Amino acid sequence: MKNMQQIMKQAQKMQEQLQKQMAEMSVEGSAGGGMVSVKLNGLKQVLSVKIEPDAVTSGDVEMLQDLIVAAFNEAARKVDDELSGQIGGLTGGLKIPGLF
Repeated sequence: MKNMQQIMKQAQKMQEQLQKQMAEMSVEGSAGGGMVSVKLNGLKQVLSVKIEPDAVTSGDVEMLQDLIVAAFNEAARKVDDELSGQIGGLTGGLKIPGLF
């Protein structure tokens, strides 16, 4: 029973460490050759959106919307990849169900 408590404490510590890393993480995704970029933290919260003036002057709102979605999705994939690597490092490569 004592061993289980130690395992639970260690798991809680790992979770706290991961949450801190997620909040501090910053990744960027872009689309349209860099015309639109979106920066996310590890919690997939938007930190910033940058739109080049050329993307706006074209007047094609639908294209601009698509570029924003594509940039966000790229950044979200990068967050998933980064977290997957960090979790693998924390768990020593063990595959824990529910964790990426």
